[in-house]
Amino acid sequence: MRGERGQITLLVIGFAVILVSLVAVVVDASQVVLLRRTLASMADGAALSAAQQLAEQDLYAGRLIERLPLDPAASRAAAVDYVASSGLDVTVVDVSVSADRVTVALSARADLPLVGAVTSAFEGTTVVARASATSPVR
Repeated sequence: MRGERGQITLLVIGFAVILVSLVAVVVDASQVVLLRRTLASMADGAALSAAQQLAEQDLYAGRLIERLPLDPAASRAAAVDYVASSGLDVTVVDVSVSADRVTVALSARADLPLVGAVTSAFEGTTVVARASATSPVR
């Protein structure tokens, strides 16, 4: 029985390491999920803001048009302004404008607090969100 002394201590230490590792993974995964939700919400708002930038000159030119197209330059500017007004460190990856539809893609870096503290080789992960909106005038 003397050879078995300290076995429980090793088992408890092993379980503690596993438990701390699981907590680190859950906390870091939650960080990424929350950032993804924030980016998705911000992309929705930017797309809606951009979709309201109508090309009014086509309407006032007297041409018969089925739907009022978007002004690409104003739509891009509205999306960028919307994201900039948030004050968050978010990058506008792309704002693509078709006749009456705008698509916004945003990205941000998710810093993983617990995994990043353990290893400096892992700098985090990039999270991307996309959203589309259609011109409200048809």
